[in-house]
Formats: sequence, C-alpha cells, structure tokens
Amino acid sequence: MYHVQLNTGAALPLLGLGVYQSAPGESTQQAVEWALATGYRHIDTARLYRNEADVGAALRNSGIARDEVFVTTKLWNSDHGYDSALRAFEASLKDLGLETVDLYLIHWPVHPLRRESWRALEAIAQSGQARAIGVSNYTIRHLEELLTYCETVPAVNQVEFSPYLYQRDLLHFCQQQGIQLMAYSPLTQGHKLSDPPLQAIAAKHHKTPAQILLRWAIEHQIAVIPKSVKQARIQENAAIFDFTLDPADMATLNHLNQNFRTCWDPTQAP
Repeated sequence: MYHVQLNTGAALPLLGLGVYQSAPGESTQQAVEWALATGYRHIDTARLYRNEADVGAALRNSGIARDEVFVTTKLWNSDHGYDSALRAFEASLKDLGLETVDLYLIHWPVHPLRRESWRALEAIAQSGQARAIGVSNYTIRHLEELLTYCETVPAVNQVEFSPYLYQRDLLHFCQQQGIQLMAYSPLTQGHKLSDPPLQAIAAKHHKTPAQILLRWAIEHQIAVIPKSVKQARIQENAAIFDFTLDPADMATLNHLNQNFRTCWDPTQAP
C-alpha cells in the first residue's frame, strides 16, 4: 500500500479500513481480519464505536507484526478535559490490548474543553503512547484557534471529504500547515455511486464508481478510510493503485461539489 509522510516523520498508509457503524463483535473483527489479509495496514476506530476490542483481537489473530499496522482511535466528546482525556486514552489502550497507538485524534471540537484535551494529547504523545496526535471534524476556524496555543501541530485532520464535499480551502490550509487530511465517508455512504459523471469515468477506466472516488482522493494526497464489513467490497476498495486519473477526469470530479454531507457538519460548532 502507498504511504504519505506525516509531520512526525511517520508513514501513514493512504488506504485504511474504517469501522464506524461496524457492529461490535464478530462483524468488526472479521472485517478487520479480511482487510489485513487483503493488504490494508491502517485500521481506524474510535471510543464511540465500541469496537476497539474487536480491532485489537483481529490484529492479534492476524499474526502481523504490530509495527506493520497503523492504528488510529479517537477521544469522544464526553471524555474531553485534561484528566478525562488521559483516562479515556488509557481505556482505549486497554480495550485495544495495545501499549501504543499510531494516531490519537480529538473526535470533535468540543467547546470550551478542547484546549485542555489537546494538552492531554500532547502529554500522551510525549509519553510515547501515541506516535502522532491530531483532530477530526475541525474546520479552518478550529485549526486556526488550535495553532495559537498548541506546542505540537496536529499530524492529521480527519473530516468528511469526497468530490461531492470538496473542501478545497480546508485541504489547502492543511497542506500549508503540514497537516495531513484524512477522509471519512469518501464513498458518500453509497449515495452518489449512480451519478452519471462518476459512472462515465468508472466505465472509461474499467473500474467501479467507488474505486474512482477513492482514487480521486489519493490523487489529492488525501488518506481514505472507507468502511465495509463485506469481504468483496473490502477487496474492491483496495484495488485502486493500478491506475491513475487523467487531468480531464480530475477536472470533472473536482466540479461535482454539492456540499453534500452524510455525517456531522462542524461548520457551526463553537
């Protein structure tokens, strides 16, 4: 799998498996095992998802060395604050059955506690228990605020991103600040897979619309974490590194923006 270098020097796989809305238990564990067998080397979970233990079990069952798999988890809203964040992180480590994670994110910019939470994440990073720290669902405004007080610039900002939610200004801002953008729901949760312009590009390359959406993000150097619990889809989503999109394809896709969101909208978050 292809990688991009974070501002910490760590290598982040451009393709990962997301487990948002994957049911805790066998479903998540099986999906992660399939992904690892397919060649995925990044698994993205969160305290909110209640499936960290299943991710950890799949990692152990895989037989793959720990340092070969990039693991991300996140701090949920109810755990914000310095001491609360530290406790939540320890709980995540315990459920994962790991001594470290590769990336720990603030899941949502909770006001007014996010500053204290970031201080906790910096302490976690300094301890070596998280190799990188970052944020999720942060707009430019939230990032600008964070940059006024942080000692460690976030390595990642994970947001919803697709051609139908092409947040060009946010992408450029993150690039300027050395923050890697990571896209959740890059497949629009299936809502736009029948869009004629997308289907035309897919037919041209003998690929599926989902593969085109993922490749578009990769061409923009955006990491993607598509979610699936179906083996065939997990394998399909991985088959995106044997072709490229030409400038005309990218221009078409870049003009599909509809500000279309399938998840939370942090725009008005204080």
